[in-house]
Amino acid sequence: MEYTTFGKTGLKVSKLGLGGAPLAGDFGKTDDGEVQRLIHEAIGSGVNFIDTAPKYGSGESERRIGKALKGLRDQIVIASKATRFDMSYDYETTIRSVEESLQRLETDYIDILQIHDVETQSYELIMNETIPALEKLRQDGKIRFLGVSTRVLPLMMTYMRTLKFDAIQFYARYMLIDHTAKDEVMPLANKLGIGVINGSVLGLGMLADAPAHFLEEDVRMKSLKQIEQLAFLRKTEPKGLVEPAMRFSLSNPDIHITLTGTASLQSLRTNLSFCDGKGLEPEELHKVYGLFQGQALFD
Repeated sequence: MEYTTFGKTGLKVSKLGLGGAPLAGDFGKTDDGEVQRLIHEAIGSGVNFIDTAPKYGSGESERRIGKALKGLRDQIVIASKATRFDMSYDYETTIRSVEESLQRLETDYIDILQIHDVETQSYELIMNETIPALEKLRQDGKIRFLGVSTRVLPLMMTYMRTLKFDAIQFYARYMLIDHTAKDEVMPLANKLGIGVINGSVLGLGMLADAPAHFLEEDVRMKSLKQIEQLAFLRKTEPKGLVEPAMRFSLSNPDIHITLTGTASLQSLRTNLSFCDGKGLEPEELHKVYGLFQGQALFD
């Protein structure tokens, strides 16, 4: 396992982090025992970062993580989020959201608390109520660092420039068929000392030949055409773009944490095998960047 320092926070984090949505059963049925075994194997293999949210399984992900981390809390950097798409982001709701997360996670503090999907809320509400609530929780010692998550990169940079945040998380924005985060967001994060978490490096399943059922048809068709151009990277085994997709992110020094979202021990073990510091060959990387430079898969 490779480790890095997470921006200006000083936290030492594994380059591979565990994503919490599948742990709730959001992408297939799971049970507490399976999740506990997976988390324990991840920790035993050197993973020390877990990302979750109240949204995942309506709190089930946090509950299962809290249960699995009994006696192991001091070994793990926990990142969670506030609030949820079906809740308000006002001051009182934000406070309540984090308090409930603390209870489910069975911990006194959360290392990194991110505002979830800020594109769903007004900028004024986030600045005037959500952030002050999180700052109060930080003063009380219940959270350590603030983060922001969104797939909308111009909005991400707007929040980064407020200098309120220690961490950012985007998804499907630094992957083989859409690497637009590298053009402005990642350089700005580097300049400001902000930690970078990269989610959905498999493009919501598209690069694993298993696109998520909720993806719109035009996105699927566009991705298929782009994936055809990546034949030079494809491995012979099933889901042959998983390895190059993971290595593409894991080897980028400007990405501190690459999340793997899985509830499968076999998938976890496969992704762990890519944590050896080897990325794409230079000519392969150059070709990938050239194929889709400036092209966003999503609006």
